[in-house]
Amino acid sequence: MFERFTHAAREAVVGAQHEARELGQAPIGTQHVLLSLLADRDSALARALAADGVDHAFVRAEIVRRVPADAAPDNAAVADRDAEDREALKAIGIDLDKVRKAIEESFGPGALHLPRSTTPKRRGLFGRFYASGHIPFTPRNKKVLELSLREAIRLKHDHIAPEHIALGMIREGEGLAVQILTERGVDLVRLRETLTRSLSFQIPGA
Repeated sequence: MFERFTHAAREAVVGAQHEARELGQAPIGTQHVLLSLLADRDSALARALAADGVDHAFVRAEIVRRVPADAAPDNAAVADRDAEDREALKAIGIDLDKVRKAIEESFGPGALHLPRSTTPKRRGLFGRFYASGHIPFTPRNKKVLELSLREAIRLKHDHIAPEHIALGMIREGEGLAVQILTERGVDLVRLRETLTRSLSFQIPGA
């Protein structure tokens, strides 16, 4: 099943972890996946949301405004969630270690490291924890990834692209990502139609 995810979809999943780390937040929520999906300004999702004034900068600002800074998680609890997270993602075809390896083989070591944020970094234990290491996904976010597979099956596609992940996010319907979009006035029905139409012109595996 891992092969079903296109290169761009794999980048989006791993990119969500880097977005969360840059914001000093955990676990990884639907809002971080949305942020990662919008990092590519030429993507179908970014183009579809541009008319509503929704872009990477807007979503990032909304996340900062809405999500309070949390205390650093207990290390043992993090390890337990990390193991559960990896197993859950593998069950739907995503192996984060393989994703990182595949992307770095294509683009070189360190290709997954996003530019460092210009916002001040937190210091102390919290800052050290987010400087490295895997951040777990929320159960809701795992559900979104599962629904992305269901969306691909519904559309009779043999691959999972970033659009399928966005469709899974809309279908789940209760995450912070969808809240940000609906409160901005985004028509989710129209967005679903636009993303579905975009997929019909897509080359599988691209």
